[in-house]
Amino acid sequence: MIYRFTLISDEVDDFVREIQIDPEATFYDFHEAIVKSVGYTNDQMTSFFICDDDWEKEKEITLEEMDDNPEMDSWVMKDTTISELIEDEKQKLLYVFDYMTERCFFIELSEIITGKEMKGAKCTKKEGDAPKQTCLLYTSPSPRDLSTSR
Repeated sequence: MIYRFTLISDEVDDFVREIQIDPEATFYDFHEAIVKSVGYTNDQMTSFFICDDDWEKEKEITLEEMDDNPEMDSWVMKDTTISELIEDEKQKLLYVFDYMTERCFFIELSEIITGKEMKGAKCTKKEGDAPKQTCLLYTSPSPRDLSTSR
């Protein structure tokens, strides 16, 4: 079985990526395929979110262990297979790639291909340029900065 995911961005109209992946691969494998397909560096904090039909976040899958509360369910990309949390076509996810500004890709499981197998993940469709990986936040100058610029 192969899962085909479609990624879009609300920042770039013609941006589309399709990633095909083995459902038994991990979310980390999926993360690496996305980063490679868009040319981002692999040094940023990222997360997947499983969403409902209205794109409301339900479960977070983090790059690193973030929760030290054993009573809370937590998912880490390297330890969680895709099939553990995703099994239905049209399932929606968010992939947050810029934590400071909550910028993300919208992802949907567009097709489950039965009768075929693959190992790992690969990008099978690449259209448009990806949005910049990070945006610098504008901060207004402090009063001290203004007084020294006269």
